[in-house]
Amino acid sequence: MLEFKENNIDVEKACDELLDGDGAILIKNLFTAEEVKNARDIIHQHSNQETPKVTHFQGKAEKSNNLHLQRRVWNLLNKGDIFIKMATHPVFKNVLSKFLGDEFIMGSIAANRILAGGPGQEPHIDYPYWDYYKKSAFPPKINTSFPMNAQVTIMLDEFTAETGATAFMPKTQSALYYPDDEEYFHKNCSRMFGEAGDAVIFFGAVWHCAMPNISADKDRSAVLIQYLPKFIVPMENMTATLDADVLKNASPYLLQLLGENVPYPEILEEAKGKNTIGIN
Repeated sequence: MLEFKENNIDVEKACDELLDGDGAILIKNLFTAEEVKNARDIIHQHSNQETPKVTHFQGKAEKSNNLHLQRRVWNLLNKGDIFIKMATHPVFKNVLSKFLGDEFIMGSIAANRILAGGPGQEPHIDYPYWDYYKKSAFPPKINTSFPMNAQVTIMLDEFTAETGATAFMPKTQSALYYPDDEEYFHKNCSRMFGEAGDAVIFFGAVWHCAMPNISADKDRSAVLIQYLPKFIVPMENMTATLDADVLKNASPYLLQLLGENVPYPEILEEAKGKNTIGIN
């Protein structure tokens, strides 16, 4: 996994790595300790209840007694300006404008918190590929010669083997094949290690999964952002639950990410009648 610093990113090289290389890049020290603490405090405030949160790709963990130790926090744009700042960070804009096209949108922004003892996930690929095990639902010859997804993980705690740093299989994005052999994956995977404030950008078609937090007392929290080309239907309806003030005060770039610049679907001509089927 290539490593960059905030002020020294070769965008062409980064995009080549995402598309044809390992499929992931690490950006060091992208957010300050103060920004990390702000985001982390908010996420912990919203995830301190001992109840399971809606999450994905839990596999065998769904039957475990510790699923409540992995918690999601959704709708982050309403929960603090720090999350708007993270979603609109110029580094992400620069890299993803090249990778997804400069009118790309955001499909989701959420937090994943894995408490000590919390389970990981099964290996998977992300939306819009995430149900590719049902190949009949996709067009023939679909491939990843161009990307339809980019994922961002912003680390709010140190990502180590002990705390459950994300595992991924380098170069699997080129195959577009849904992972179905967990033993093979875990024998051959790499890990997304990093410090609080680091960020990973990766192609969501790369096989990956959160790993179990096997530490005794350490949290592993992260902000997860999904970005998509403008022609992909977002995973979440980003504006449906957005506070009116957030939308009113949104920058032109945030409005772009929310899909407000995408005009479709449109009614291109007013229908002449409500029921014209069968009428000559």
